[in-house]
Amino acid sequence: MTTTENESAGTPIDDPAPNPHATEEQVQAALKDTKLAQVLYHDWEAETYDEKWSISFDERCIDYARGRFDAVAADVELPYERAMELGCGTGFFLLNLMQSGVAKKGSVTDLSPGMVKVALRNAENLGLDADGRVADAEKIPYDDNTFDLVVGHAVLHHIPDVEQSLREVLRVLKPGGRFVFAGEPSTIGDFYARWMSRATWYLTTNITKFGPLKGWRRPQEELDESSRAAALEAVVDIHTFDPDELAGIARSAGAAEVSTATEELAAAMLGWPVRTFEAAVPPQKLGWGWAGFAFGGWKRMTWLDENVLRKVVPPKFFYNVVVTGTKPE
Repeated sequence: MTTTENESAGTPIDDPAPNPHATEEQVQAALKDTKLAQVLYHDWEAETYDEKWSISFDERCIDYARGRFDAVAADVELPYERAMELGCGTGFFLLNLMQSGVAKKGSVTDLSPGMVKVALRNAENLGLDADGRVADAEKIPYDDNTFDLVVGHAVLHHIPDVEQSLREVLRVLKPGGRFVFAGEPSTIGDFYARWMSRATWYLTTNITKFGPLKGWRRPQEELDESSRAAALEAVVDIHTFDPDELAGIARSAGAAEVSTATEELAAAMLGWPVRTFEAAVPPQKLGWGWAGFAFGGWKRMTWLDENVLRKVVPPKFFYNVVVTGTKPE
């Protein structure tokens, strides 16, 4: 059973109907307002987000989500009774963790009504016990000491005041409760990922203008729409993190037992060009063979990261940061 509640009173809200295609005028307005940009961008992306990021709720992503959790919290006693996902998107992290046995009951929250809608739909389709609220991460609309676990994936870098948000996370956690935030971009990793993405986009959209490769070019209006989305993405991605600095922010917010881990170096160097290429060409041109190459290549690069590069490369060079901490008893 899933329910949607509003930010202030916790009462049901009308079914959100976000605009799936932001206009140039909307984009220009959002460039001056970070939180407006968050809502506009994520409402815009909500219905296609799972496809864009190859998100699923099967064994592949269950194992991925659980791996991110276990990177910093492998020894905790499971399951947690009640968990919340902050900035849930389509529910990828929490719903897959619930399927792996990390938590019994879930609450999904996001600033975007469109994302909450999709996350609740995904929870219902999976038969998971979840409710949802539209929520600002700097003012979480739940009572003190509500949750045993708070999780998030690729959310902290969207929040203007990360330390205030973590104070709120600690407030809604029960004493001894834990938070786990994964998928946060490192400062160095974000630099090389964006450089490779821009280069891939430029090469793909220009090479496909000519000769037999014209059939591999998306219609110009779709490319223009992607460019507007990319402009908003540059606004909503506010922070990058050095692992030690992120741990320091968590401690300043009041967290105990803080630790971090990093992951994906070679995997990120493959993954970002692959995702950018997929966004630039018609989806019907890419079949199961491409999907096998992309996923298989990512797995091989992940093996290289974990078994070779992790032993010789400093953690701050890896793309993703995972952080955990607890609320003092």
